[in-house]
Amino acid sequence: MQALVLGGTGGMGQGVARDLIKQDQIKKVILGDINTDPGRVQEKLRASEKVSLRKIDVNDHNGMVSVIKDADVVINCAGPFYKTAVAVARAAVEAKVNYIDICDDYEATEILFASDIDQAARAAGITVLTGMGSDPGTNNVIVKWYANQLDRVDEIYLFWVVSIAELSGAAWDHGLHMTIGNIPQYLDGKLEYVEGGTGEETAEFLEPLGTCRLRYVGHPQPLTIPRYIKGVRNVVIKGALIPSWVDELIREQRETGFLSQEAVEVKGTKVVPYDLALKLWEAIPKNRDRGPQSSGLKVIVKGERKGKQVTFTADIVGRMAPGTGLPASIAALMLDAGDVTVKGVVAPEGCIDPEKFLTALIQRGAKIHQTETTKSMIAI
Repeated sequence: MQALVLGGTGGMGQGVARDLIKQDQIKKVILGDINTDPGRVQEKLRASEKVSLRKIDVNDHNGMVSVIKDADVVINCAGPFYKTAVAVARAAVEAKVNYIDICDDYEATEILFASDIDQAARAAGITVLTGMGSDPGTNNVIVKWYANQLDRVDEIYLFWVVSIAELSGAAWDHGLHMTIGNIPQYLDGKLEYVEGGTGEETAEFLEPLGTCRLRYVGHPQPLTIPRYIKGVRNVVIKGALIPSWVDELIREQRETGFLSQEAVEVKGTKVVPYDLALKLWEAIPKNRDRGPQSSGLKVIVKGERKGKQVTFTADIVGRMAPGTGLPASIAALMLDAGDVTVKGVVAPEGCIDPEKFLTALIQRGAKIHQTETTKSMIAI
């Protein structure tokens, strides 16, 4: 099996590649990126005979199609995905090669499901699996795992925090972009669009994260989960960048126009406030508190089983790069093994066997802390 990892010299792409090269069935991993400086690549990957570098521009459609044709699967880690996911998926479909991404931008997910890409992928007999990272990704599969244990699913809450100590490159773009404008949430049985960065509440995460403030963020799950888990009334996703001063400053920037996409003139030059703010966030002074080297997920699924109200809760804490890269790698291996049979555009909860996936994830060292609470009326 030959895998092409786009955004391959970035942190998430290397997280995928590190797991792939450990697998016997993987013969070659191509790290495709606009930046092919070997110095960006970790020593374990540079030392592997399976790994090679190739310069690829995701804006070059014909070039992408040509390279993708030589692979068995393309794994897109080149964010921000509101700019790249649709273009790369379209190239993979034309090349007739299975596609996986770690897309966490809802706009791209909307387009992938609504455009001609779905029909074209079906006709080509390939899978376009979108959102196969950590969030979305692992938490979608956990949701499906719990849903399979219930007679009815009523509510799903997906919470996450990411420490800026782990952020770099395109992840910063997503971190700002996900709070702007009206974003999707599935509320009371229908898709609604709420103001990003509102709906503040607190949630408890595993140590060293502790209590964190969360707000509505623009991720794909409110769009995808109701497709596969029928009857659910609420699919809510909230997140935060930590330490808390980061989210507070982003909120102030959003409310005061510093994240506006409308260009303003500064000394005769047109400047987009968002672009300037993003550049400054990428250059935070080293003396600022950047938080712990870890991030966290919390999944809450509420429903009914045998007439009793059941609440499942799962918590995960760990490093962002392996936490995002491992799910995509596992999904690629499941595709190769024939464990993913759905053709066309699909989300993780629509095609990934939860038991097989979670078994593979735990074998790789993931620790999922879960609780189950049951409520019922006294029967005499």
